[in-house]
Amino acid sequence: MDINLKKPLAFFDLETTGVDVVNDRIVELSIVKINPDQSKDIKTMRINPTIPIPKQSSEIHGIYDDDIKDAPTFKEAGKNIAKFLDGCDLAGFNSNRFDIPLLIEEFLRADIEFSMKNRNYIDAQVIFHKKEQRTLVAAYKLYCGKDLEGAHGAEADTLATYEVLKAQIDRYDDLENDVEYLSKFSKHNNNVDFVGRLVYNDKGEETFNFGKHKGKTVELILQKEPSYYAWMMNSDFPRYTKKILTDIKLRQFGK
Repeated sequence: MDINLKKPLAFFDLETTGVDVVNDRIVELSIVKINPDQSKDIKTMRINPTIPIPKQSSEIHGIYDDDIKDAPTFKEAGKNIAKFLDGCDLAGFNSNRFDIPLLIEEFLRADIEFSMKNRNYIDAQVIFHKKEQRTLVAAYKLYCGKDLEGAHGAEADTLATYEVLKAQIDRYDDLENDVEYLSKFSKHNNNVDFVGRLVYNDKGEETFNFGKHKGKTVELILQKEPSYYAWMMNSDFPRYTKKILTDIKLRQFGK
């Protein structure tokens, strides 16, 4: 079954130097953009991370320092990537917890404008885990009846995720063929910043989801303890978390 689309849905996958959203970098990116007429546009590219790729990471995705030494950096390629994703909803496998936060970090690090406003984002892994509790290779076998050739290659994983999501819609009668519904279903928590440092409470207010102020609203803490903002801005939090924190702080000045 094709996915009902009102605007393009961009499936994407990253191969990286590691799994630290704040400090690791992209070495390969693949985007499969599904248009409302079901046509596909594919962009796959290597990225020079500007830092060495650890051996254990290279052994997983098969990309070594020599393979990307002449590739563009994200700062050089980022504007074209942002343009390719303009007007798209996003989808991936474990994308809400890893790929999207890391991609946003790269855009922010390169000072390239990339807004998440008015985008839906679907995580096929969340749907999979809620329904079956397995991995991408197993998901591909279960839903598509095929072995995943080229696993841990960005394009192979991206195309597999697209097929898995379509098969999930076919398989589960209660899974609506609607991007906004799938986006909501894909969320583990009502995160404000993807990595879950900030979440919405039952009243729709941004609250801290860690540390001594867990469960307290961000606005309240910024008013009562301004130094907490400075501490977070100077600590090893994702840039996107810091950006949202700053947006909330600036919003307070307008009240």
